[in-house]
Amino acid sequence: MDLCLGQVFSKDKTFRPRKRFEPGTQRFELYKKAQASLKSGLDLRSVVQLPQGENINDWIAVHVVDFFNRINLIYGTVSEFCTERSCPVMSGGQRYEYRWKDNNLYKKPTKLPALKYMSLLMNWIETLINNEDIFPTRVGVPFPKNFQQVCKKILSRLFRVFVHVYIHHFDSICSMGAEAHVNTCYKHYYYFITEFSLIEHSELQPLKAMTERICT
Repeated sequence: MDLCLGQVFSKDKTFRPRKRFEPGTQRFELYKKAQASLKSGLDLRSVVQLPQGENINDWIAVHVVDFFNRINLIYGTVSEFCTERSCPVMSGGQRYEYRWKDNNLYKKPTKLPALKYMSLLMNWIETLINNEDIFPTRVGVPFPKNFQQVCKKILSRLFRVFVHVYIHHFDSICSMGAEAHVNTCYKHYYYFITEFSLIEHSELQPLKAMTERICT
């Protein structure tokens, strides 16, 4: 029997603490606007479009943080099944393997178990979105010139989480009754990145067939 989504996507399943928007800020208001549109049942292609008069970098920042929270939560639900034994390499089937490089502890692309890769990835993203020099929250502080490039890298790496979950753990998602929720999250993510050309199409190849089936 399907479980209620509140049980499946609970706080104790969160892989990393959720990043929240400060009430009273422009980012918070944009987040509320985006969430209201999502809950209204509007077509997801329309939901991701930049609201008239809003700054595109603010809009991208809100969505990057929101996708981080959502994808972090999705992975948290299957992380108990994603062990070093079951997933000794971060991959998407036999054709795609992802290696970790952060120019800090891992200066060269390094093969890692999926769970370790995910932990490093979420920590890396969390550090970036909490960095005021990259994701400024104070009024009047501009975004850095490379802001969209940073966001493209974040979103590209978050896509790898979808690849791993869909290819290696989707049976677990289905057994929880959460397939529709994960598909909706993926569609929202896919429409957003394509609306603003935030990921190279070549990087989307691992889920190409599924994307054509659920996003067209």
